[in-house]
Amino acid sequence: MSTLAQAAPRPQGLPAVVNFLLNVGHAIDHMFLLIFATAVGSVAIEFGYSNWTDLMPYSVGAFALFGLGAIPAGRLGDVWGRRIMMIIFFVGMGAAALLTAMTQNAWQLAVALTLMGAFAAIYHPVGIPMLVRNVPNPGAVIGLNGLAGNLGIAVAALVTGLLVKWIGWRAAFVVPGLVSIACGIVFAISCPQEADAPSKGKGGKAKVSLSPAMLVRAFAVMTAAAATGSILFNFTTNGNTQLLTEGFLGVIEDPAVLGALLAAIYAIASLAQLVVGGLIDRMAFKPLQIWMSVIQVPVLIVAAHTQDWWLFFSLLAVMIFVFGSIPFTDAMIVRYVDDRLRSRVAGMRLAVAFGISSLAVWLLGPMVKAIGFSAALWIMAGIAAVKAGIVLFLPDEAEPEPVPAART
Repeated sequence: MSTLAQAAPRPQGLPAVVNFLLNVGHAIDHMFLLIFATAVGSVAIEFGYSNWTDLMPYSVGAFALFGLGAIPAGRLGDVWGRRIMMIIFFVGMGAAALLTAMTQNAWQLAVALTLMGAFAAIYHPVGIPMLVRNVPNPGAVIGLNGLAGNLGIAVAALVTGLLVKWIGWRAAFVVPGLVSIACGIVFAISCPQEADAPSKGKGGKAKVSLSPAMLVRAFAVMTAAAATGSILFNFTTNGNTQLLTEGFLGVIEDPAVLGALLAAIYAIASLAQLVVGGLIDRMAFKPLQIWMSVIQVPVLIVAAHTQDWWLFFSLLAVMIFVFGSIPFTDAMIVRYVDDRLRSRVAGMRLAVAFGISSLAVWLLGPMVKAIGFSAALWIMAGIAAVKAGIVLFLPDEAEPEPVPAART
C-alpha cells in the first residue's frame, strides 16, 4: 500500500533534514524580503513620514542586490560549493534582519535592507540546484519548493502583522532573524561535506538537448519571461498589504486581521505550485506556460475594479496564477542546463530578471500615489500579456514521458 512518504517528491542523496532546511530556506528568502513591505506603515510613522509611499523606495536596494548578487552567488555555488554558500545564506539573512531592527532612520534602513538583499541573492542560484540535483521528477520537487517559498510570504503577512500589533515592527525582524541563524547552525551540522564542487562533478544532465543557437534562444526567452514574471511578483507581493488596506477601508482596519487575510490568500495560492510542478513533469512545457500567463490578464483587470470581499477573491485568483507560474523559470534551468553549470546560468538569469523587476518595488509607491492601484493593476495586466507573447518563442518540444506512479 502506497504511503504519503512514498508518493511525495523527494530529492535523492541528502539527509531528510537537509532537504527540509533547503525548503525552509526558500521560505526565509521570500519572507524576509517582504517583512518591510508588510510593516512599512508602522516604520513610516516612527521615522516621521506622512505616507508609506514615501518610504517604499528605500527598499529598492534589497531587490536590486537580490538580482545582481545572484551572479557571484551562482559562480561561488558552482566553483566553491553549495553547502558553504547555504550556511552563509542562513546566518547572513539572520544577521541582516537583526541589523535592520536596529536602524534609526530611512537611510540606515536602506543600507540594512540592501545587505539583506545581498544574502537573499544566494538562495535561488544555489539552494534550488542543490535540491534538484539528480532527481527523476524535478517539476514536482520545484513545485514543493515553490510552495515552501510562498508559504514564507504568507508567514511574512501573518507573523509581521501580529508582531507589529503586539510588540512593534522591530520584533518582526528580530524573531525571524534568530530563527534563520538557528537554521544555519542545524544545516551546518546536518549537511555532509561535498566530495567535489558542482563544476568539477558529474551531476544531472539537461533534460532536453538543444543546439548552441537554440540554447541561446531558450536562455533569452527564460530571462525575459522571468523578468516580466518577477515584475508581477514584486508588484503584487510588495503592494498587496496596502491594496487590501485601501480596499477594506471602513470594513476591516485591524492590521493583524488584514495580515491574516493576506496570509490566507498566499497559503491557498501557494498550492498552485504543487499542481503546476506535477503538470510540468507530465505535459508539454510550452503551451502550459503560455496558458498560465494568458489567464493572468483578465484576473488582474477584475482585481483593478473590486473592493472589500470581492477584492479578496479576485486577489486570490491573481496570486494563484502569479504563484503558479513560478516553477517554470527554475524548471527551464533543469530542462536545458547541465548541473555543473546550473548555479552560474541561474545566477545570470536571476541578475537580469530581478534587476529589472526591482524597478517594480522602486516605482510601487510613487506609481500608486500618482495613478492609484486600479490603473497600476491595468499596467500589470499589460505586462502579463507581454510575458505570454515572450513564451511563444520557447523551443518546441515533444511531450515528456509520464513519471512512473508510486508502487503499491
